[in-house]
Amino acid sequence: MAGSPPLSSGSVFVGTSGYSFADWIGPFYPPGTPRGKMFDFYVKHFPAVEINASYYRILPPAVTAQIGARAPEGYPIFYKAHRSLTHERQDAENNLGVWKESVKPLVERGQMAGLLAQFPYSFRLSEANLDYLSRTREWLGDYAYFVEFRHAGWMRPDVFAFLRERGLEFVSVDEPPLSGLLPPTPVVTGDTLYVRFHGRNTERWWGGGNERYDYRYSKAELTEWLVKIKKLREKVKTTFLFFNNCHLGQAVDNARMMADLLGGSSE
Repeated sequence: MAGSPPLSSGSVFVGTSGYSFADWIGPFYPPGTPRGKMFDFYVKHFPAVEINASYYRILPPAVTAQIGARAPEGYPIFYKAHRSLTHERQDAENNLGVWKESVKPLVERGQMAGLLAQFPYSFRLSEANLDYLSRTREWLGDYAYFVEFRHAGWMRPDVFAFLRERGLEFVSVDEPPLSGLLPPTPVVTGDTLYVRFHGRNTERWWGGGNERYDYRYSKAELTEWLVKIKKLREKVKTTFLFFNNCHLGQAVDNARMMADLLGGSSE
């Protein structure tokens, strides 16, 4: 895929969903760390990252260039799709040129690992939405395209076959065991196993805003995933595990815990 960094076979990368959080100062970042220096610190501890700010606005190329310059060449960076593509679904194609300019600095440094499209719970399985996924795949050309669904209706063999045929990579998730949400079942529709850990905060998930991600995984809960991951690692080229339970740096703690469980290394 265009812009994808060279990744060795069997590689496992553990990181977090975003890195610029004020409440990480103390739990992760040293006291007094300015936002502009957070990524410099982050890349010394984790081998990959998701950029989440791009959901709210398509980042200017100067901003992505600054981000990329703070990481080694080839460092895998996933760029979260703007809400116009996943939630509004109206001006996505019109924004395509702006988006490609935004990611160009990452592509040039071999850091653009792929576009992460997190669709909302209201995005249900239907012929119209399958057609929309096909069209967005065409718009993006050769860029690696990872899709995350929130509604359990997408967990069907025919959907997985559809994604494989169109070069769409499925994002597996760990989230609360609530009716309608996806189960913690890893699925691979391409060369990558991609898992996002959102936490299991059942009480605050619906309508909880950012507090829905206030959750700390236990070692036993992550070990459950470790068994599943090991079964699939040999079948894929690369595995990415990202923690989105970002409240008070819990994502950092759990990412480190997972890395330790995988053998004492994040990669």
